[in-house]
Amino acid sequence: MTSKQLVKIAVAGLIAFAAPSAALASEWTIDPSHSTAQFSVRHMMMATVRGTFDKLTGTVNLDDKDPTKSTLEVKIDATSINTRDAKRDAHLKSPDFFDVANHPEITFKSTKIAKAGKDKFKVTGDLTMRGVTKPVTLDVTGPSPELKNPWGVPVRAASATGKLKRKDWGLNWNKALEAGGVLVGDEITLQIEAELNPKQTAEAAKAEAKPAAK
Repeated sequence: MTSKQLVKIAVAGLIAFAAPSAALASEWTIDPSHSTAQFSVRHMMMATVRGTFDKLTGTVNLDDKDPTKSTLEVKIDATSINTRDAKRDAHLKSPDFFDVANHPEITFKSTKIAKAGKDKFKVTGDLTMRGVTKPVTLDVTGPSPELKNPWGVPVRAASATGKLKRKDWGLNWNKALEAGGVLVGDEITLQIEAELNPKQTAEAAKAEAKPAAK
């Protein structure tokens, strides 16, 4: 057997070994039309105010054989904050809070995924908000088994929840109350509900949506 034949056999063996692993990894994107990022915070120490960020995107590199080897990245448009009150939304966009003129995006990039039960995971990552990056851990359920929507597009879903202290990211604004306590609580509860589509499908849909070049 010649050296050239030996090289061909070795290359073929490497391809055969790598192919199954490659097939197990898949890329998915968050479907903005069917996904939400919600938050809640205590108001005047007794009520809970809720809001959403209406624009959410992201990608998931999913390893179905070992989900702990997956990675995810989420981008939230801070300018899309919506608490159903225009005056309050304007204040939240100001330098007192999110300072969206200088920091229009909130991002999360995973750094570690650990199993936490059946279809449940602890996902730790870097959350960047208002120019400050801090680690947070989210409780994630999913992703769900793959299904096809009425148009034949594969769909999966996942949800994530977590708590954080807004002051850790420089959102310090507050007002003292006469009866004691403060106007806005420090602890924020974050919840993300996401539908996922295969990356190739999402990119094709974007291409079709673009107007034809003149």
